[in-house]
Amino acid sequence: MVSVIIDNIAAAVPRDEIRSSYPALTPADIDAALAYAAELTREGTVDLPLEINA
Repeated sequence: MVSVIIDNIAAAVPRDEIRSSYPALTPADIDAALAYAAELTREGTVDLPLEINA
């Protein structure tokens, strides 16, 4: 799943370690996941709930 790759990248997991955990992944797969995530961020905005500290 793209989210797993992005979560790992965001957590500063090295690409080699990601590929060790998911041997079917290729470097191109990781690049494609990043490109897909980047494209999604260009599509619009997402409303986030407002955090209220009581």
